[in-house]
Amino acid sequence: MTRIYPDEPAGPFEAPPLSFEDGEGRTVEIRAFDGDVDALVAMYLDFDPADRAQGIPPTGEERIRDWIEGITSEDCVNVVSRAADQIVGHATLVPDGGEGYELAIFVLSAYQNAGIGTRLITALLGQGEREGVDRVWLTVERWNAPAIALYRKVGFESSKSENFEMEMSLRLDPERRG
Repeated sequence: MTRIYPDEPAGPFEAPPLSFEDGEGRTVEIRAFDGDVDALVAMYLDFDPADRAQGIPPTGEERIRDWIEGITSEDCVNVVSRAADQIVGHATLVPDGGEGYELAIFVLSAYQNAGIGTRLITALLGQGEREGVDRVWLTVERWNAPAIALYRKVGFESSKSENFEMEMSLRLDPERRG
């Protein structure tokens, strides 16, 4: 499938590690995923099923572990946000078999609407740029206005629209690799 990407790169994006205070006054750290699968599984076991979109994340520990194995392989880019000694957010770039990477982001409901998602996605894009990623895309449900606003805020542009989903894309600048 041929995807449309903007001509101009978005960013620059700060790569992890980074630390900040979220909108609720909690200290949040964002780091590249260190391979602690059990901590990531724990986050997804706590994930509110109402926040699932397009069938992900899966439910049930075995299905979650299988899914995590696929999206944390060495050709993927992953960052996590931690607060109160637990993972509260995860974002991933998964190669699509062509020239781009598909983005997915998840933040526990108790940590949403506090600025974590924005910082997590920009850190992921910074880490992706550091690792040589230059094309990123995602799909979002058309009625998910908060997610669409977040994606536009960080530089994604609409590239294709279906009945229920909108595809958005951005280009990173490989010259900014760290």
